[in-house]
Amino acid sequence: MQIPSHLQKSQTGHVMPNTAGHLLATLRTFKMTESKTVLEAVDIQKSFGKTRVLEHINLDLKAGEFVSFLGPSGCGKTTLLRIIAGLEQPDYGKVIKQEIDITHFNTAKRKCGIVFQNYALFPNLTVAENIAFGLHKKQWSKPQIQARITELLDLIELPNIAEKYPNQLSGGQQQRVALARAIAPKPDLLLLDEPLSALDALVRLNLRQKIRNIQRQLNLPAIMVTHDQEEALSISDRVAVMNKGVIEQLDTPHNIYYKPQTRFVAQFIGSMNFMQAVAVDAHCLKIAAQDVLEFPHLTCVQGEHFEIAFRPENITLFTQHDLTDLQQQATGLKMPIRILNMEFLGAKRRLFCELKNQNLQEKATVIQVDIDHQHMAAIADDMYLYVPMHALHVFDSRGHARC
Repeated sequence: MQIPSHLQKSQTGHVMPNTAGHLLATLRTFKMTESKTVLEAVDIQKSFGKTRVLEHINLDLKAGEFVSFLGPSGCGKTTLLRIIAGLEQPDYGKVIKQEIDITHFNTAKRKCGIVFQNYALFPNLTVAENIAFGLHKKQWSKPQIQARITELLDLIELPNIAEKYPNQLSGGQQQRVALARAIAPKPDLLLLDEPLSALDALVRLNLRQKIRNIQRQLNLPAIMVTHDQEEALSISDRVAVMNKGVIEQLDTPHNIYYKPQTRFVAQFIGSMNFMQAVAVDAHCLKIAAQDVLEFPHLTCVQGEHFEIAFRPENITLFTQHDLTDLQQQATGLKMPIRILNMEFLGAKRRLFCELKNQNLQEKATVIQVDIDHQHMAAIADDMYLYVPMHALHVFDSRGHARC
């Protein structure tokens, strides 16, 4: 990905090389489209008292793109959204919108539609009056306002609620009205602050697709803050995974899941197994004091410590008889295990296993394995796990992906 000119300037002077350098490396993992850049956050830093909330944040947003800020509570994602919206001021850095520095513009001048977590509808106004609230009479005539209200109520698929009040609506309906109000003035950018967190699971599932469909229909660039990884991965073009005030990885949902750039991303997204490993030569790692695997693309120093990671769904279980045939045909991680327990997950079952032949002085390594129900009949207490080489992730002692 081409690093924008503003972002290139931020690499010198005030940027900490380790943090910014890692961020810029992860930015390049996203293949840039032909879309125009409509928003850039350049070296954003923010502290509250002595607590650093944002540390050298750099990101961009393309025309029509949907980007999610994903991370645990306290990681800085809402603060970053508020800075983009003009509700907070950064201590350092710039917000560039359509090549104009809007860092010190107030919220009204930024032409951003904002949808809050708690809807923020006016309880004493009808739905129609709430939607029309941001349509100034100097710019919109009465017929235009009425036509816009009708258009938006049709867009959110609630055409018959114009005269109702917010307390007469369900939570999902209120959130759709809040969305209609945010896009009524035809903003340049849509900002969503955990818009679905107060809704129950089924309503949340339906509404997130409605929001995505409306965003696509309007070709409106959007940023959403969420702590729900399924929500972020399912509807986003790109996801910024945040942790302790930095962006650990900014990438497509596919790459976030299958090509995590840091240990935190691997651990935070989905389920991941981790096993200790140590280098025995330049390209070989001894895993959990048992198996030795060669990683041709990995260069390391003898005695250097690593972690091997793999997802539960990438594991296949074999008996001793089956493993003999496998060893002649495929390379990958092969280890003896003992099944301890299992959980029912609907479409799958999750088995909890421990490695056999472990050193008694070491803490037992528990492995999670996801299997389909039809394979349960072949499960025995003692089996072997197999993970193909392409499904193995290697992280160094700093938590950075090495291969």
